[in-house]
Amino acid sequence: MKKNAIIGIIVLFTLLLLPTRSIVSAQDNHTAREEAEGKEIWNKFQAKQLECKDLTNDDYAALGEYFMGQMAGPSHEVMNNMMVRMMGEGGEKQMHIALGKRSSGCDTRTKGGENSMMGYGGWGNMMGWGFGILGWFFMIIFWVLIILGVVALIRYLAHSGQSKEDKTPLDILKERYARGEINKKEFEEKKKELS
Repeated sequence: MKKNAIIGIIVLFTLLLLPTRSIVSAQDNHTAREEAEGKEIWNKFQAKQLECKDLTNDDYAALGEYFMGQMAGPSHEVMNNMMVRMMGEGGEKQMHIALGKRSSGCDTRTKGGENSMMGYGGWGNMMGWGFGILGWFFMIIFWVLIILGVVALIRYLAHSGQSKEDKTPLDILKERYARGEINKKEFEEKKKELS
């Protein structure tokens, strides 16, 4: 019974992680390379070798990758994949550009009172509401559903593991009587035989 539950949990988590894992491994080098490129740009920027006017959108995208890597750590690739699935590769790049501009202090648009990471380029207030509050809400709902699914799977496997081998002959006899397969007289006779 416990063996079936453990196997079920392993299968469930394998199925949940398998698609993400294949996407992550394909982009592992890409993300690490862009983070390293962003770190190099950031170091030059800090050393005053580069200024905001010298940076291109590709430079800001690399900076955004670097800053996100600093914030997210090892889950950076997973977050990138989630953004690609939600917004496409162009949207993911725009998010990194915006993060690079804002985190480097080169985004002058936010100084005018607009407090939105994605407040330009047609994205609206993506990080403030779309990904921030609602994103967290849906993320919590997602994980609650996953946990409930795992609990339901464990309960199902625990109950399905109880077969006739786990039941005593008297339990089986009571079930047969309850289903009407035998009458009261037969039940009493067989009960005496089992005692």
